Amino acid sequence: MTAEADTRVSVVAPRRPPAEHRGEPREPGGAWIWVMAGGLFALYAIVSIRLHERMLSTGFDLGIVEQAVRNYAHGNAPVVEVEGPDANLLGDHFSPVYALLAPFYRVFPSPVTLLVAQALLFAVAVIPLAGYAQRTLGRPAAVVVGLGYGLSWGIAQAVGFDAHEVMFAVPLVAFGAVALAENRLRAAALWALPLMLVKEDLGLTVAAFGAMVCWFGARRLGVATIVTGLVSTVVEVFWLLPANTPEGSFSAWWDSHRRSDDSGGLAAKLERVTVGLFEHEPKVVLMILLVAPTAMVALRSPLLLLVLPTLAWRLTSDNPLYWGTGFHYSAVLMPIVFVAFVDGLRRLAARQGPSRVRESLVISAVVTALLVPAYPLWSAVRPSTWKHDVRIDDAHALLGQIPDEAQVQASNRLVPQLTSRTDVSVFGYSASRSNPEWIIVAQGGPLNWPFYSGQDQVDLIQTARDLGYSTALERGDFLLLHRDTADQRQFPPPPPPPEEPAPAAES
Repeated sequence: MTAEADTRVSVVAPRRPPAEHRGEPREPGGAWIWVMAGGLFALYAIVSIRLHERMLSTGFDLGIVEQAVRNYAHGNAPVVEVEGPDANLLGDHFSPVYALLAPFYRVFPSPVTLLVAQALLFAVAVIPLAGYAQRTLGRPAAVVVGLGYGLSWGIAQAVGFDAHEVMFAVPLVAFGAVALAENRLRAAALWALPLMLVKEDLGLTVAAFGAMVCWFGARRLGVATIVTGLVSTVVEVFWLLPANTPEGSFSAWWDSHRRSDDSGGLAAKLERVTVGLFEHEPKVVLMILLVAPTAMVALRSPLLLLVLPTLAWRLTSDNPLYWGTGFHYSAVLMPIVFVAFVDGLRRLAARQGPSRVRESLVISAVVTALLVPAYPLWSAVRPSTWKHDVRIDDAHALLGQIPDEAQVQASNRLVPQLTSRTDVSVFGYSASRSNPEWIIVAQGGPLNWPFYSGQDQVDLIQTARDLGYSTALERGDFLLLHRDTADQRQFPPPPPPPEEPAPAAES
């Protein structure tokens, strides 16, 4: 390695040289980090499972994930009935990593298995993050960093909205970013490479890791990682995803990034990519909240640049759901931000002394505490979360009437209650099977996606009755319809649904 490269590496190295650090035993007291991770795992699992028990999980997306994993568990392609007959999940997002859950699902066939797995993987990321903070700055910093990540709004939003492939990306990014910060460049590349199997856009994050590895001195390894990441994204987007769709094309990313009005030429496009990034309030809030829990100290670290691939595709999209802090899209950014926080604190200590580090840690802890009540993890201590709801009993009374392996259409939030044992799709969704044997709908409470109004659902229920469906059971706000399987009359196609389902909201 050249002297020039050594100089660059020293910029991101921890307090002690990497070689010495790797050879030292673990610092005493490291067991408490595992206890913290265990506590966060329990919190995540409790919140997500309770949301599911209260029927606040959704067919889009928990139902989709479970149908894919269920098929993997039985040796089949990841077909997801929720997205349409014979729809292959690998044509929607390239996430073969879900197959890792198949053995566990085969033993415990339930959506709870997926929620527990997600909780565990999110909690595992605490271990490298807090460990790096303790080795670099001591235990107080490790506590703030561990809880800052563990209670962060990005993780909370993911826990509060079903299960997604990002569960695998978060620990991989955490271990990889810590390896970068500690100058273990080969380890950083190896932790990053599996991201290619998590989702098609994460090949760009692999390339970002490669760029960092190259910058810090390991040029050949860095270039190889960059090329591998970029090639993986190109192959997945332009070949593997289209190969798993009936149309032979992958339009989800393209449709979300093109404008109906492309006038104005190059100047207009540059304006949208620069000024346009700041003209919408959710985008500004997102960028502020990314670094606010770190007292803005993460901005001192070049490691924060790892967030750019994910932010780039989100903020340049025309889909406003990608712009803000909702859903699961920001979970993968949280470990990057907190590794950059620790690295920034190390730099701050070298320039301005320990007192500034202590001030930043206090500010970080206060911001984290202030944000927690605004996001789903707070539901664990909210009395309404644990209040018994008779509507749940009513729903289960009807769900119990549906036999295993039946074809069903169900309201979006009832779908995950059926995905482990039936072929279920969403009632009113344009791609759903048109003549299921059973229909179960929630008639009260919040409007059920994909209907634009309550009247739309009423009209479709009446259409079902006109086509020969009869009431099998009605209880409270829930209605179960059944039809003779010999009656093959078809539903007329419903209107196209909104682009995305609403997130699971508190009732």
